[in-house]
Amino acid sequence: MTAGIYVSRLGLKALLITKNFGGQIASKPAQIDNYPGVESIGGMELIARMKKHLESLNAQIVLDEVVSLTEKEGIFTLEAKSGKMFYSKSVILTSGTEPRKLGIKGEDEFAGKGVSYCAVCDGPIFRDKAVAVIGGGNVGFETAIFLSEIAKKIHILEYSDQIRAFEENIKAVKEAGKTEIITNAEVKEIKGGKLVSGLVYRDLKTNETKELSAEGVFVVIGYKPLVSYVQNLVDFNGRGEIVVDSETMKTKTPGLFAAGDVTVTPYKQIVIAAGEGAKAALTAYKYLKGNNIEK
Repeated sequence: MTAGIYVSRLGLKALLITKNFGGQIASKPAQIDNYPGVESIGGMELIARMKKHLESLNAQIVLDEVVSLTEKEGIFTLEAKSGKMFYSKSVILTSGTEPRKLGIKGEDEFAGKGVSYCAVCDGPIFRDKAVAVIGGGNVGFETAIFLSEIAKKIHILEYSDQIRAFEENIKAVKEAGKTEIITNAEVKEIKGGKLVSGLVYRDLKTNETKELSAEGVFVVIGYKPLVSYVQNLVDFNGRGEIVVDSETMKTKTPGLFAAGDVTVTPYKQIVIAAGEGAKAALTAYKYLKGNNIEK
């Protein structure tokens, strides 16, 4: 949305293709307290403000999903899931990431039946119930903070022997008094009948197999870049993120830029993604002007 705002203000013809608005911000369980100029705001409210700003600039918005991106002689062709084709002289990739899965028995079977990847979306279903949060990073602890207003009991299971969340998040979880933190836990299976009833994990210190009762399992073990549509036009690092020049957000293909969590940037933060979107838009404008391409 930031890239779209900048491109539109620069007088270029802007087309934003998106499956939905918000990305990770829309599913962020805690309040956003680190966006400059806004002391505290909910994810959906921030998205609504950005969307309103974008729409005020008359950017064209298409609700669809790009499945293929190719380039020939300086013209990019984008094929959407609907079958529609779009053509452009410059493209900015901001497709972000999606939640990683555990890849264990029962995960797919109980998806939507107790297994969730979004606490904001599904948390209210588990009011006064016991739930498990898989992942001891900041998102895991933010998920536990959000669920502490809803669930009866929360278990955080972390694979390593250390908690990787910020101290303020750890403090908030402890103050809520509803959460048990389990480290050295390798989740092996999610169990249940029609719905989730618990999980099985291995204690990596003792090698014991243990069971835990829970009616909801929230998987928050990180994200993977959404890049399947653009394989041959960019380079990737070992995590599958798009390699860009950090000053300009250029990829290896002239006219093709990338910004936000889909790139190699080490800090996945809202303000950083927005800043990168602005840089990509400014560089795209310079690219088009320098190549004497019509707006």
